[in-house]
Amino acid sequence: MTDQTPPVDEMQYERLAHEALRGVIRSALDHVAAEGLPGAHHFYITFKTRAAGVSIPADMLTKYPDEMTVVLQHQYEDLQVEADRFSVKLRFGGVPRTLAMPYTAVTRFYDPSVQFLLQFEEPEIVENVEDATPPEDPAPTSDGPKVVSLDQFRKK
Repeated sequence: MTDQTPPVDEMQYERLAHEALRGVIRSALDHVAAEGLPGAHHFYITFKTRAAGVSIPADMLTKYPDEMTVVLQHQYEDLQVEADRFSVKLRFGGVPRTLAMPYTAVTRFYDPSVQFLLQFEEPEIVENVEDATPPEDPAPTSDGPKVVSLDQFRKK
């Protein structure tokens, strides 16, 4: 046997594959932003709350200091889909709150209507995110989607 060093992946195929799969999330959200959720489709999106580029209200960051799962199903507003991030307004306890995150913060994307799951490695975490939190949204007008903790999500 000869000692050979393993080849170096200078193409970074693993990174390229993850970027392509995050493009699936972007395309699905793009479709929903343009035409709404078709049929029984709905999404559970789990993300790291302290990942770079995440913007959530400070009180929600205190309540979910590591990870959060949101459900896009019946009641969501102002879904904005960009090339590298998305934002959506959801209601928590009747209070409308805007969440924004890059696709790189997403660790799981699940559509239970068709048992479609994408899972990603955890992103780099940012220690100080207070400057990135948006201002509070106005007073509530009705109830909306519920936040599901990752533990509850895994039990389903």
